[in-house]
Amino acid sequence: MSRTGSRYRFALAAAVFLLTAASYAQWANPADEVPAYHPSAPLKISALPPILSGSKLTGENFRYPWQVHVYQQAAKVGNVLYQLPCYCHCDRALGHTSLRSCFEGLHGTECSTCAKEGFYAYQQTKLGKSPAQIRDAIINQHAYESIDLEQQ
Repeated sequence: MSRTGSRYRFALAAAVFLLTAASYAQWANPADEVPAYHPSAPLKISALPPILSGSKLTGENFRYPWQVHVYQQAAKVGNVLYQLPCYCHCDRALGHTSLRSCFEGLHGTECSTCAKEGFYAYQQTKLGKSPAQIRDAIINQHAYESIDLEQQ
């Protein structure tokens, strides 16, 4: 095969790839990329698993002060966390239904994204922001990313 033929095939393959990528982006739904969350607070009659608390916040999974602190704060704003997505995408890998799910087990101790979002949700709730406002900031601005866990 000649060099010209190889270049032509490479150019053709690149063009097909670019057209495929462009057409996919056109039809992709950005809303599909938002992790799972609940649009409103849980019903009072629904029994949710508890957020870990008390003596469960000890042991090798709670080596750093921020790990205990984020769980303590999460317990105070559990209904808010229920209405927020978690951008570590644990909904896909672990079947979580919202950020709250991360604190019902040990996942919140292992994942900086979950912990930062948890701290952010607590801070914003204390500032009077609604769950919808907090959710919008998390989705659109990833405002939680600048939180330093060691300072919490």
